[in-house]
Amino acid sequence: MENTNETSTSELNSEGLNVNNPITPKKPPKPPKLEDKPFEEFINNFFIPGLKKSIVEKGTTVDEIMLIEGIRPVVGGRCWMVFCKLDEDRKFWLCFNKDVITSDKTILLAESNSDPSIVESFLIDEKKTTLPLLISRVLQRLNGQKWIGEN
Repeated sequence: MENTNETSTSELNSEGLNVNNPITPKKPPKPPKLEDKPFEEFINNFFIPGLKKSIVEKGTTVDEIMLIEGIRPVVGGRCWMVFCKLDEDRKFWLCFNKDVITSDKTILLAESNSDPSIVESFLIDEKKTTLPLLISRVLQRLNGQKWIGEN
C-alpha cells in the first residue's frame, strides 16, 4: 500500500520539520530611518538637539532654538522654520517650504540686532537629505559667516 501522506517520516529532520520545504526564518523588519519619521518628530527630537550640540561643541552659545510655523522673514510665504539665536544676537532661520525634510529649503542669516540680510537656497543639489547632512551643511554655512569655530 502506498503512503498517501505528502511527507513521510524519512523526510523529516530531527526537529520534525519537512526537509524538502524548509522554513526560512523571516528577517525582522528594519526600523524606519530617522529621516522617514514625521517632520515635527524628526526636527524636534533629532535635528534640533543634534544641531544645538554641534554648535555648542564648536564653542558658540545657543540662546534659543525651536521649530516654528509662520511667515518666512524677508521673502514672505508661510513655511516651517528652525529658528536659532546664537550668542552676540546672531540669528538664522532654516526654512522648509513644506513639512517634509526633502522639501525646498532656504537659510536666512541676521547679524546682531538687524533684519536678515542674507537669503540663500539650501541643499538644492542633494538627492538625499539625511540628519548628518543637514547638520553639517548648517555648520558649514555658519562657519562661512565666521559665527562658529576658530575663525
